[in-house]
Formats: sequence, structure tokens, C-alpha cells
Amino acid sequence: MITSIYIKNFKAFKEAEISPANLTLFTGLNGMGKTTAIQSLLLLRQSYEKKTLPDKGLFLKGDYIDIGNGKDAYSMYGEDDCICFELEWDEKNEAFFKFSYASESNLQPVKSFELKDSSFDPFTTSLFNKNFQYLQAERLSPQTFFPASTYHVEDLHSLGNKGEFTAHFIAVTQRDPIPIERLRHPKTKHPALLSQLDAWLGEVVPGVRLSSQVLSAMNLVKLSYKFETAEGYTEEFRPVNVGFGLTYVLPVVTAILTAKVGDLLIIENPESHLHPAGQAMIGKLCALAAESGVQVIIESHSDHILNSIRVAVKQKILAPEHAAIYFFERDINAKEHKVDIIQPLIDENGRLDKKPDGFFDEWGKQLDKLIK
Repeated sequence: MITSIYIKNFKAFKEAEISPANLTLFTGLNGMGKTTAIQSLLLLRQSYEKKTLPDKGLFLKGDYIDIGNGKDAYSMYGEDDCICFELEWDEKNEAFFKFSYASESNLQPVKSFELKDSSFDPFTTSLFNKNFQYLQAERLSPQTFFPASTYHVEDLHSLGNKGEFTAHFIAVTQRDPIPIERLRHPKTKHPALLSQLDAWLGEVVPGVRLSSQVLSAMNLVKLSYKFETAEGYTEEFRPVNVGFGLTYVLPVVTAILTAKVGDLLIIENPESHLHPAGQAMIGKLCALAAESGVQVIIESHSDHILNSIRVAVKQKILAPEHAAIYFFERDINAKEHKVDIIQPLIDENGRLDKKPDGFFDEWGKQLDKLIK
């Protein structure tokens, strides 16, 4: 599990340090550096997959992210001609990545790569191996058919960065029991993935039932939904004829339910297109997975996600020390365009020790205007 991320001279950060927990929430106004913090991890993984790490350099253009060239990656107020990342894992294992600044290249050459303990291999951790899922904010919208990829699903155990292979993943693994018993929905009798998906998605759309079928001849996957009625179930509905949020959240729920202890999940805006109850359900699932040993890093603007995490702590679903909340802000009156990172601490009752201006306070501000 990653316990520390140090960033120097990268985009919004002249210098920054973050200490992720089992469940880490990045939040703040738009354009404040939340995505930049996530990109620091994605760039390292991307470079390793492209075989430019650790020997050649930091690859800025790839499947996970396309930043551009060095001038797009280097901090406006950076010092020294290098971009640096330092990561720490459990048991004080540390890796130091330093890259020379090459303004017109999408490969930032390796300056140095060092380990605190030479016997530690960071590339065996979940950031670099198959125990990893990343879902970007722009996921695949409802389709009549979804793509199939045996390589991504069976070899990489991946849903795709946009969740595009989720339907195929479900078709292949729907009868497999989910790895973590604690993630079983309390109203289910069977641990199979499909049963668990139906139950948890039922918190969003009551009575929903999924069906996923591979059309081998076309290399496509058919996904459909049925809905429970007093007389049984409806006929099948195509995703394009069902609420947008159901298909959009499907990769998120699938990623969490199929995670194993030690996995790393990075999910951007898991609440997208969900009503408040659905958003709270996602927060609870993340808390359950995190307390079970999955490292979950989410970027979110949802007060329902935040509050569900706080409730999970109060209900002892998640230990307070296993939750980390980071609020990214910038002082527009400062001479430098730099980001400050504030960490409100959460106690055993789910209370926060600080609530900076802009931290999930818009509801109260609007209410004040209504009652004046």
C-alpha cells in the first residue's frame, strides 16, 4: 500500500507531499491539482508499461494520460531542471524517481532512480502489476454493444480506463465469487459477481437485473437490463434505453466488487450521473473495500461521497486512521500560481477537525441566501 507521495516540479506542484490511506479522497474546486496528484501515479505506471521506466525516462503520452511535452509537465515556478516523484510503501520501502527536463520531448530522460532498500522491487507492487484498476472521469456511455478484449479481461484483469471492457469482464466472470466476503450485499445468498452486481445496483435502480453475453463472431458484447415487477421481470432493455447513470456507474461497482486484498483502485468522479442515494452507496462500498485491505483513491466533488465515508467511520465500517481527505485550493491573490493542500482529519465519530472555505459548503451558502 502506498503511504507517501512526494511531487516536485510537476504541473500545479512546485512541491507537494500526500500521505494516502486505505481510502483517500481528493477534492477541491476545479483546476486545483486533484487530477495532477493522480497523474503522478499514472505516469509512472504508464512509463513502466511502455518499458521506459526505470532505464529511459518518464513517458508523457500513452494509454493512461497524454500530457504533451516536457514544457506541459514542468511546473511554472519549478526549481532545478528535473521532475521528481518519491513514493513510500508499507514498511518504509521507498523509491526515488528523478527525470531531467526536456521541454520539447514527450519523454523526460531518467536522471536517477534510487531505492532506500536495494532488496525492494517497487515494480512488484500494485501500482505496476495486474492488481490495479484505473477508471477515468470520462467513461464509456451506454451503447447497444460494447467492445470485447480477451487480452484486457483475461490477461490484464482490466476493465479498461473508460470501463469499456466491463461488459466483457462481467460475461466472463459473472459466476465467480467476489474475492472479499465483506463486500457481499447483506440481502444476497450467493457470492457470485452477477448476483452481487444486481444487489448493489439495486440500491440505485430497485429490482434491476443484468445480463451480459459475448457475441464471439462479432467480437462484441451485448449488455441488457431487466426490471422486477409484481408479475416477474420485464423484457430486456438495451443500455441506451435505460437511465444513463446505471451503465456509467457499472464499471465503478464492478471494479470495487472484484478487487482483491492489496489491489490499488484509482477512480475519478465515481458519483457521476447518480442520484444522492446511489452516490452514498458508492462511498459505502469504497469504505468496505478499503477496510478490507484494498487501497482506494478517489477524486470527487460529491458531498454525499464525503458524508458516506464519515458515516462509515462512525458506524465502525472504516477505521478513522484508514481514511484520508485532501482539499486542494489556490489563493488567487498570491504572486505564484501554486496549490495548497489541506487535510481535514476525521475522528471516530465521523467529525472533521476543519472545514476550509469551499470545502463542501455550497449547500449551506445557498441555504443562507434562501432564508435571508
